Amino acid sequence: MQKASSHYLPRLYKLQYEPQVRRALDEDLGRAGDITTDALIPPESRSSAKIVSRREGCIAGLDIARTTFHLLDENLQWDLTFPDGALVKAGATLATVRGSTRSVLSGERVALNFLGRLSGIATETSRMVASVADYPTRVTCTRKTTPGLRALEKYAVRAGGGTNHRFGLDDAVLIKDNHLAAVGSISRAVEQVRGAIGHMVKVQIEVDTLQQLDEVLECQVDAVLLDNMAPATLVEAVGRVRGRLITEASGGVTPDTAPKIAASGVDLISVGWLTHSAPALDVALEIEPS
Repeated sequence: MQKASSHYLPRLYKLQYEPQVRRALDEDLGRAGDITTDALIPPESRSSAKIVSRREGCIAGLDIARTTFHLLDENLQWDLTFPDGALVKAGATLATVRGSTRSVLSGERVALNFLGRLSGIATETSRMVASVADYPTRVTCTRKTTPGLRALEKYAVRAGGGTNHRFGLDDAVLIKDNHLAAVGSISRAVEQVRGAIGHMVKVQIEVDTLQQLDEVLECQVDAVLLDNMAPATLVEAVGRVRGRLITEASGGVTPDTAPKIAASGVDLISVGWLTHSAPALDVALEIEPS
């Protein structure tokens, strides 16, 4: 099965997600462990279980699912069928886990929670990317992520063919409307941040009018965020920028509206709901006693 795109997908390091997996297992197992499974399944029972996707989608989080099972039982065997970033059909087997039935059942829900959540983000990202495939515009995410899961959710965006915006408040400057309201002017805000940051830090500023854009073009910035502008206004804005800055459009973006936004010539379209509202992909574990 093909991948969501031919882009390079940086790996997600185990150090980036193992603490979250441990916390999730601790939350699920609680103080007494899996009392249902332990009461019903003898310790010597062995099973093979398939992890399947019940609907078509783009997959992300398989390494996290594997780690979930291996933290419970390092002797479980894990066989991968598809890599992250793969576009799969409904009913596809994503991986198979074999070994202690108790371990498989006790890790099932946590593994599927991570896999379904991240695959849902990757799936919606791949849909958005496909909707603007006729344009050079890239789809990017925002900081509207689940607390504690940002690195994972931004990885899922990459798995779906999207790109990442800043990861936090410390890796880039983004001067927003409330900053401007507090400081008083665009030029003063840019001057102050330029005097405070290092030479490697990029500066972006948010505007919602063409008048503000003209002010930005007189300042030393790297990118401009064109917020909630109509497609016709975006065309005018991109024309005024003339390639001098990276242009990013945001606000009310859906797969239906994205092509019109991309047609304006903006470099990026940022979409917050990819990480805060994407529905989980329906994935399941089907066990076969051996």
